[in-house]
Amino acid sequence: MPTKYLNNYKTIFWDFDGVIKESLEIKSDAFEQLFRSFGENISKKIRFHHERNGGISRFDKLPIYIKWSGQKPTKKNIQKYEEKFSCLVKQKVINSDWVPGVVDYLSSNYKIQNFFLITATPQNEIEEIIKKLKIKHFFKKVIGSPIRKDKAIKSIIIKNPSLFKKSIMVGDSISDYNAADGNNMQFVLRRTLLNRELQTELKCLMIDNFL
Repeated sequence: MPTKYLNNYKTIFWDFDGVIKESLEIKSDAFEQLFRSFGENISKKIRFHHERNGGISRFDKLPIYIKWSGQKPTKKNIQKYEEKFSCLVKQKVINSDWVPGVVDYLSSNYKIQNFFLITATPQNEIEEIIKKLKIKHFFKKVIGSPIRKDKAIKSIIIKNPSLFKKSIMVGDSISDYNAADGNNMQFVLRRTLLNRELQTELKCLMIDNFL
């Protein structure tokens, strides 16, 4: 059912974490580890906030978490934590499991459909990750943070208006849904353990995998 449904669309916008790779837990662990020295209450609060705000860039989250830990969110401090976070997660994301069926779907359909990767992962980092995973050629364009997902989609549609007629986004977070909805686009939610509340709120197609 999921793959047959997706086959109806000319263009698919893909999120990465939780849609292509089972990497959500890795990033939750990393945020908690980064701020563990400030006490369990702070680190657990940060983990909870991160998991309830999936799909939002770490550049938007880190200033908040730095403040919560009693520090000043200076440019230098944000950069320091960003570099530490990247070191913690990059290789683990590469090594994490694929969402079942996604590689087969991408490899079987990238010449037939138009695939775009839209993610909150920083641009340089996602480029490095997909290069090592050998999946870069599946996507016509890859856009990471600091560009917001809604603006990323809009920029692609403006340059390629014919792609918009039959387009859809596959994501796992409210930011993914809002990016699709803000561009008047259909949305498919990939169910995960972290978006169970969203599963009850949204009225859209929901899938567990791409088998």
